[in-house]
Amino acid sequence: MTKISDTIETFIKALLSETNKNSVEIQRNHLAQRFNCASSQINYVLSTRFTNDRGYYIESRRGGGGYIKIVKVNINNNKNIQDVILNKIGNSITKDNAYRIIDNLIDQSVITHRECNLMKAILCDRALNIMPEYRNYLRASILKEMLLSLLRE
Repeated sequence: MTKISDTIETFIKALLSETNKNSVEIQRNHLAQRFNCASSQINYVLSTRFTNDRGYYIESRRGGGGYIKIVKVNINNNKNIQDVILNKIGNSITKDNAYRIIDNLIDQSVITHRECNLMKAILCDRALNIMPEYRNYLRASILKEMLLSLLRE
C-alpha cells in the first residue's frame, strides 16, 4: 500500500517532468483537496522530499491560497548551486545528508556510480576513524572539497 506522501511526491515530480521546465507553481490547498489530506501533509512532503540536498528549491507565497513554486535545480547549469550546496553542508553534515547530496549528483548525471561509491566510502563512519563528536565536521570539510572539485571541471 502506497503512503500518501509517496503519492504526492510522485504527482509533483510528474508535474515537473510534464512542464518541460525545471519548475512548477501549484496551490497548496488544491493539492490538499486533490489528495484529501491536510495542508500540513503537503508541507511535510515538500520539507522532506523536495530539499536542497535533493536538488530542489521551494518558494512559498502566503495568501491567495498559498502558492508554492518548486524548482528542480540542474547542478550543471546553475552557477549558484555551488553556494547552495556549501550553505546546506555548513560546518557539519551527517552521513545520511551527505549521501543524499551524493545521490542527487547521480540523479543529475554529474557523477558516475563508481564516483558515487568512492565518495560514500570516503565519507562513511568507518573511514572517518576519529572521535564521533568530530566526524560530521570532518565529513563536511571533505564533502565540500569533493564538490568544489567536481564543479570546477
